[in-house]
Amino acid sequence: MNCLYCQSELTVKHGKRKIKRTIVQVYKCGACGKFFSDNALKHKSYDAKTILRAISTYNSGYTFDQTAKQMSKRFHQKIPLSTIQSWMKEYSGTCSFIRLREQAIKLHKPEEMIFTHHLQHNQIYKYRLHKAKLELVKGELPEQKFSLLKAYLEKIPTESFPHHIFQPKQDAEELSRSSQIKFETLGFVKLERQNLSNALASLGLQLAKTNRERHEAVQNFMITNDSVTVACEVPLYLTAGDIGYFKSKGFVFNFEDYQTPITGHIDVLQVRNGLIHILDYKPGAEKVNAVNQLTIYALGLASRTKLAVKDFKCAWFDDRRYFEFFPLHGVYPK
Repeated sequence: MNCLYCQSELTVKHGKRKIKRTIVQVYKCGACGKFFSDNALKHKSYDAKTILRAISTYNSGYTFDQTAKQMSKRFHQKIPLSTIQSWMKEYSGTCSFIRLREQAIKLHKPEEMIFTHHLQHNQIYKYRLHKAKLELVKGELPEQKFSLLKAYLEKIPTESFPHHIFQPKQDAEELSRSSQIKFETLGFVKLERQNLSNALASLGLQLAKTNRERHEAVQNFMITNDSVTVACEVPLYLTAGDIGYFKSKGFVFNFEDYQTPITGHIDVLQVRNGLIHILDYKPGAEKVNAVNQLTIYALGLASRTKLAVKDFKCAWFDDRRYFEFFPLHGVYPK
């Protein structure tokens, strides 16, 4: 863990400490010398994982009584209903799906609310689509634009989606992945903002057992608990024909040195404020520049959905920082 006081990575484990119903790992920072623990939710009798699992279970559509029974059955923890209710009230600002929950459970049963499909691409990706939330946010976009986005998201798990292009052939070169594409963008403004995604990531990370599980933990927590994330690990691709089309319309970029199709997977897809938001979770976000990668995502998704690039906004984030920009400004002269 990074130091909670100075954010240094020079930390070491320094024993464990028992706090009421849980045991927390204690760390010492080699930079500032302070001690801290991995118990992110202070002044709680229960550990963070228990609290967040209960919140996610309730926001999956189960009643308070069903949530208590699930916690007892799956994690062998008997939790009073009043305690779970107090957690939901306390974290309702961050876990905002609670505002849509009553409408969502009228559309889908808890076990059917989030559709999950494993994509056998160059590695296994867990594509997730929140079916109830997708219907509930449709008023954020004009009807035609929403229909185009929905049609693409629902096509992904079917046989009509070209999954084969995400699987490199044995006699071919490695796939051109969007995260590897480098090109010069036009001058434009990248803004750092405070965003609810930071708080959601901070909570979601508490459910990751290892660093390799960070992405999935953040994605799972956001699609279950926020009010605008509709899908995770969304595949996309950009063909030579797509690139030619954009250039014929006056777009400026140079992908000639890369093999097509260019492929990628969007970490988090949100619909809010009249735009489609493409988000990428990047640990150490302040040290990363994800403009190229996210611009490719926007171009690819615009091509696949037949939407305009101006309909998209991009951002990369971690649990502390959030950087956003309009991809159109980087590849289309004003």
